[in-house]
Amino acid sequence: MNKPDFVLRAGDRGYNHFLSTGDASSYISGHPDGMLTRHSSFNFGPWQDGIAGFGRVRVFGDEVFSGAGCGYNMHPHHDFIICAFILEGQLTHINTVGNVDQLSPGDFYAFSAGSGGKHCEVNLRHEDTKVIYIWMLPDQLLLPPSYSRSHFNALQHRNRLSTLIGHADGALRVSQQVRVSRFVSDQPTAIEYVPTASDNGVYVFVVEGSLECDDTQLGRRDSTGIWGAERLHLRSGREPVDVLIVETAP
Repeated sequence: MNKPDFVLRAGDRGYNHFLSTGDASSYISGHPDGMLTRHSSFNFGPWQDGIAGFGRVRVFGDEVFSGAGCGYNMHPHHDFIICAFILEGQLTHINTVGNVDQLSPGDFYAFSAGSGGKHCEVNLRHEDTKVIYIWMLPDQLLLPPSYSRSHFNALQHRNRLSTLIGHADGALRVSQQVRVSRFVSDQPTAIEYVPTASDNGVYVFVVEGSLECDDTQLGRRDSTGIWGAERLHLRSGREPVDVLIVETAP
């Protein structure tokens, strides 16, 4: 059965906000004025709002941690690969693999919970921390938990496509046929994205700026999901643009 393509505008995404008091206080950390907001492209169960998962991807969360100490308390996962891309501020990540990590803009990680792992995510500063989270299913269950991190230098990689996660030189490897790439441009640039398999899906999310994807114009936080394309034509304009591209098997 063919999967439907879609365009998801910024205002049509799922939305949640959680206060660090009341019912959410066991899960959300921070002072009484702490608040976590989440715009969701995909969902699983009751934890996210939005469109059902995209191939092997189950969650695409655009999240803001507001207030010093705001974040997620230590909590468990299993058989999920969780990737985070820091856009603004600083994120402190602690996991039971043995990592205490501080991540700044351009940093990103892949945490594979595998057979069972816990982590917490906290903003220890007063300014907001903004993060894109991508959750995906592994290709094998009950693998040993693992954590790896890297950095995307936007200046060094401007005006070309860079693979951050997947089977490519310099990318973080995960146990799934998913590829996450980033395209940052500060001048009119045209690129082609060629999927690795003919039946794969490609999700294009505009973090900042605007982009033309084939015949679709996408603005800030707009996105599109396309299945079975031989290639995608992406074109940026004169204004700066920042784009995440997620390719997944069905």
